[in-house]
Amino acid sequence: LYPGEKIYHCSSGHSFDVARQKYINLLPVQQKKSLHPGDTKEMVEARYNFLSAGFYLPVLNKVCFEAEKVLIPGMNVLDAGCGEGYYLSGLEQRFGEKLNCYGIDISKDAVRFATRRSRKISWITATSAHIPFKDGVFDLLISMFAPVEGKEFWRVLKADGYFLQVSAGENHLIELKEIIYPEIVRKEKETSAEIKGFSLKRHEKISFTVALEKSNDVMALFSMTPHFWRISKEGAKAIKNTKCLTTTAEVVFNLYQKA
Repeated sequence: LYPGEKIYHCSSGHSFDVARQKYINLLPVQQKKSLHPGDTKEMVEARYNFLSAGFYLPVLNKVCFEAEKVLIPGMNVLDAGCGEGYYLSGLEQRFGEKLNCYGIDISKDAVRFATRRSRKISWITATSAHIPFKDGVFDLLISMFAPVEGKEFWRVLKADGYFLQVSAGENHLIELKEIIYPEIVRKEKETSAEIKGFSLKRHEKISFTVALEKSNDVMALFSMTPHFWRISKEGAKAIKNTKCLTTTAEVVFNLYQKA
């Protein structure tokens, strides 16, 4: 595609409009699993407000630390499943002109919110299962609490490119779970799985405490998690009545390199 101010076009004559918010929708109908795929506007707004308050700043700091270790001038970075853009915009703010940043998410609402964080980043509505880029484009790909599409990630990374996977640990938000579920079933969680075509270079886990003193912050945290879709009526009532919460954030970082 050849970019213009208000439209992208290809040599065959197809065109894609640039939205007023300065993002482009490259998600074709056949790649949608529903009318409005991805997180809802309510979930995205909850995540935007929660992350903007700095509760997950230790996660952003760790992402920046890992990125700096592999940083090269002019590095191309893709956030696959960028959500409302907190982590990618944080990277862009830390390292500025050293990075060319691109964020994709299947949720149009998420991408719209992401444009509020930065207009320097190229935000795109697309799915990580079909990344709309050529082979071997990116030096670094990050996946923040999002599904891993190993084959596609391998395809779009350069030779020896890096993939940073960030996921929830076994005890992540355990105190929140104890409120919304009558019983917690503990299962051993694989946090450093092998991914075909990649070699694991570093595996690390961080833990920190999140203290929420307002019911709005409690609901925002709950609304941005997968538990939003699974909760019972009793659990929903319990979390709605929770005025404050101190919970554990346990986050796993895996740095892979393309083999």
